[in-house]
Amino acid sequence: GNRRCVAPDNPAAAMSKLWGGRFTGKTDPIMERFNNSLDVDRVMWSADIAGSVAYATSLEAAGVLSAAEAGQIREGLGKVREEWASGAFVVKEGDEDIHTANERRLTELIGAVGGKVHTGRSRNDQVVTDLRLHLRSVCAELATELAGLVTLAAKRATAEVDLLMPGYTHLQSAQPVRWSHWMLAHAQAWRRDHGRLVQAAERMNECPLGSGALAGNPFGVERESLASALGFARPTANSMDAVSDRDFVVELSGWATLLMAHLSRFAEDIIVFSTQEFGFVKCGDSYSTGSSLMPQKKNPDAAELLRGKANRVLGHHTALLAMIKGLPLTYNKDLQEDKQALFDSLDTVQAALKITSGVLATLQPAAARMRGALNSFMLATDLSEYLVRKGVPFRETHHVAGRAVQLAEERSCALTELSVADLQSLHPLFGDDVLAVWDFDASVERRDSIGGVSKRRVLEQADALAAWADAAA
Repeated sequence: GNRRCVAPDNPAAAMSKLWGGRFTGKTDPIMERFNNSLDVDRVMWSADIAGSVAYATSLEAAGVLSAAEAGQIREGLGKVREEWASGAFVVKEGDEDIHTANERRLTELIGAVGGKVHTGRSRNDQVVTDLRLHLRSVCAELATELAGLVTLAAKRATAEVDLLMPGYTHLQSAQPVRWSHWMLAHAQAWRRDHGRLVQAAERMNECPLGSGALAGNPFGVERESLASALGFARPTANSMDAVSDRDFVVELSGWATLLMAHLSRFAEDIIVFSTQEFGFVKCGDSYSTGSSLMPQKKNPDAAELLRGKANRVLGHHTALLAMIKGLPLTYNKDLQEDKQALFDSLDTVQAALKITSGVLATLQPAAARMRGALNSFMLATDLSEYLVRKGVPFRETHHVAGRAVQLAEERSCALTELSVADLQSLHPLFGDDVLAVWDFDASVERRDSIGGVSKRRVLEQADALAAWADAAA
C-alpha cells in the first residue's frame, strides 16, 4: 500500500535540530560549539547529497514517496550540490553538521516535502554511509599518488643503475650495492602500501544505509538496490554492527601510520646521506631551507617534516584505537571524533606523498662521493666466498676472512693492501687469482640472484615495478 508521510506544517522550525522534538530547553551555547562538527565533516557534502539522492529513490520504490515528491527532492538536492560546488552554499546557525546543513537547505528550496528525505533514516546510518562514500574517493586518489611515486623510483633506478654506494646494516658500512637498489628498496615498501590500501578500500565497500538508528528500516527499503546505486559491493549484514563499526576508519588510520613510517625511513636516509659527513646526495632547493643565522646551511626540511609528521599520524591512530576500545554497542557520540583524526591523517598522507615525490625527483646523487665511500673491508665477505668456491666450508672461510681483517687493522692498511703471501699465511688455498676479489663492480655483479644487486637483477626489478605501477594507475 501507499505509505506516504505527512510533512510538518512548519518545516523551518522542525529543521532547527534533526533531533530537537523531544527537548524544550535551549542548548548551552558552549555545548552548541562543542557538538558542532561542520568544520570537519563539510568535506563530505558531495557524499551526503549522493546518499540522499539514492535514498529518496529507494523511498520512491518502496511507495513512501510519490514520483513527483522524489523528483522534487532529487532536483532540490541537485541545486544544493551546485551551491556547494560553486562556493555559494551559505552555512546558517543550527547547521551542526553536513547532514543538518544539507537537509535544512533542501527544505528551504523545495518546502515541506524536503523533510521526507529522512524517513526511516537515522544520522547513525547516514553519517557512516557518507564516510564510506567519501573515503572511497580519497582512497582512489591516494592509490594514484602511490603508484606515481613507485613509477618515479623505477624510472630513476633504471637511469642511474651504474652508480655504486655503500650498503649499511646497523648504520655501519656492510657491502657495496647499487644506488638504484637502495631506491627500489623503498619503492617495494610503497608498493606494499598500495596493496594494503586497495584491500582496505575493498573491505570498506559495504553500504550501511537502510540500517536506521540501529534496528533496521521499517519502510521496505530495498537495501541491495540502494547499495548498488551508490556503487557499494553489498549492504552490511547487521544493522547494529553497521552503525557502530569503525573498523574501516581504524584500518585506514593504521595504513596511513605504516605508510608514514615508510616515508619517514626514506626521509631519514635522505637526512643522513645529505650531511656533509656523508655527502651522498644533495636535496633540491625547492625542498630545502637555510638558517636564519648561519649562511652556509642548507637544511633538508622537507625530509625532516616527513619524519616529524609521521608522529602526528601515529598519534591519531592511537587516539582512534583508544576511542573505540570501550564503546558499548551501538552508536555513541564519541564516534564523531573519528573524522577529525582520520581526515587529518589522510590529508597529511596526501601532502606527504606529493612532497616525497618532489624530494625524490629533485634529489641529486653524488656518484663520486658514494663510490669513494666504498672501503676495502666491505669486500671481506667476497674474500671468504673466494675460499668457499675452492671447497672450504663457509664457517672456516668466515674465520679466515676475519683474521685477514684483523691483520689489516693491525698494520693500519686497507684489506686490499694485503699481499697474496699475507693471505696464504692465513690459508694455503689462496692463489694469485684472489686479487680479482678486490673489485667493487665485480662484487655487486656476483650477487645475481633474484632480488640481488647485479645490474640485470636491478633492471629486472625496476621494469617489474614500472609495469606494476602502470597497471595500478
